[in-house]
Amino acid sequence: MEREEIKKILPHREPMLLVDRVEIKDDTCIGEYTVTGEEFFLKGHFPDNPVVPGVMLCEMMGQSSCLLVEADGEFIPYFTKMDNVKFKKPVKPNDTIVFKSQITKVKKPFYFITCKGYVNDVLCVSGDLSFAIMKKE
Repeated sequence: MEREEIKKILPHREPMLLVDRVEIKDDTCIGEYTVTGEEFFLKGHFPDNPVVPGVMLCEMMGQSSCLLVEADGEFIPYFTKMDNVKFKKPVKPNDTIVFKSQITKVKKPFYFITCKGYVNDVLCVSGDLSFAIMKKE
């Protein structure tokens, strides 16, 4: 699934849409985002050594993961919690980060997902995430 299809599911738009492509199979997905170096969050983080902020890696994990959640046009997934988030290696411009997400539990309206982000097969970030499906207002 490419960006235009992703936009039919996620409410995010540029500059906050942080998933370029995703592949979904059953209760797992693999999402990708390539850091161009032009992102707004790199402008001051850090001037001579740009590194993707941890909070943005969490957002990337969240967007990629919530594509697994069963939402339709009337409902939307909301990020509700992050646990055990670990940052292992910096993510820099020109890196393509690959997020591997898997549903670990469903107790509607809540979905629990574990996610790991890799650059060149090296673990950079991981965490346990949860989402709630809420009616659009």
